[in-house]
Amino acid sequence: MRHFLDIHKTDRADLRGMLDSARAMKMARDGRPHGAPDDAQPLAGRMVALIFEKPSTRTRVSFDVGVRQMGGQTMVLSGSEMQLGHGETIADTARVLGRYVDLIMIRTFDESVLLELAEHASVPVINGLTDRSHPCQIMADILTYEEHRGPIKGRKVVWSGDGNNVCASFIHAAGRFDFDLTFTGPPQLDPEPEFIGQARSEGAAINIERDPLRAVEGADLVVTDTWVSMHDSQSTKERRHNLLRGYQVNEALMAGAKRDALFMHCLPAHRGEEVTNAVMDGPQSVVFDEAENRLHAQKAVLRWCLGV
Repeated sequence: MRHFLDIHKTDRADLRGMLDSARAMKMARDGRPHGAPDDAQPLAGRMVALIFEKPSTRTRVSFDVGVRQMGGQTMVLSGSEMQLGHGETIADTARVLGRYVDLIMIRTFDESVLLELAEHASVPVINGLTDRSHPCQIMADILTYEEHRGPIKGRKVVWSGDGNNVCASFIHAAGRFDFDLTFTGPPQLDPEPEFIGQARSEGAAINIERDPLRAVEGADLVVTDTWVSMHDSQSTKERRHNLLRGYQVNEALMAGAKRDALFMHCLPAHRGEEVTNAVMDGPQSVVFDEAENRLHAQKAVLRWCLGV
C-alpha cells in the first residue's frame, strides 16, 4: 500500500521519481488548455474521494482537475457531510470508503485522523494537509525551484515567520533532498524539535537564527506563510502580529539574500502583513508558478500511489 502521508516517510528515490514524473507531465501538456485531458489516461476508470474538513481553494481545484485530466473521476466530500469520528469511527469510515473508491485524499485538522484513516483503509491515502504538515505543497515548491534554478541539493532555504505545518514539511524535505534550511522567527513559534532532529539525523543543516537579516545572508530561496489562521480569535491574531512583525518579507529582507534568490508563498497571502506587494509581484517571486505546480506535483503523487 503506497500512502503519501509525509515527505520524511517517503523514500528519497520515490520522491525524486515523482518530481521527474511531474515535470514530464507538465512538459507534455505545454500549450494545451488547463482543462484538456492528458494523452495518457492512467486514472481511467478510477474514483478518487477528496475529503475536506478544512476549506480549500488550491488543494481542491488542483486535485479535482488533476484526476480529471488523467481520466479519473472525483467525489468531493466536506467535513460536515462526513463527520469523521462523530458517530461512525474513522476506522469504520476508512473500511467503507475502501469498498467504493480507489484512493482517498484528506485535508484535515488533527494528524491522528489522517493516520487512523491510512491504517484502516484498503486503498492509498494522501495527506492534503494537517495541522502538522503539508507535503503536497512542498513537492510543488521543490518542482518550482528546480524549474527556475536547477537542483535544490546544497542550496540554502530560509523560512521567515511561523514554524507551522508548511515549515515542518520544508524541514522534512531538507533531510530528503539534501538542502540546508534556516528558520527565522520568534521562539514562541519555533518548529517542532522532533522534526528538526529527524532532518538533522539525515544530514541536513537545520539552523535557527532570530535576526532575519542575518538569516537570509546567502539564501537561494526565501519562504513565508500567513501569520494567522481563519479560525484564530482576534486576540490571537493581534498577539501573532506583534510577534511576527519583524519577520515580514519585504524589499529590504530580499535584498539581503542572494541576487538571484527566489521568493515563495503557498497562498493565500495577506499582502502587507507577512509579505509586501513589492515582493509578491516582484521579479524574484514565483508564487503563481508554485500554485500551478500543485497540479503537476499532485498528479505525480496520485500516479505513484496507484502505481500507474
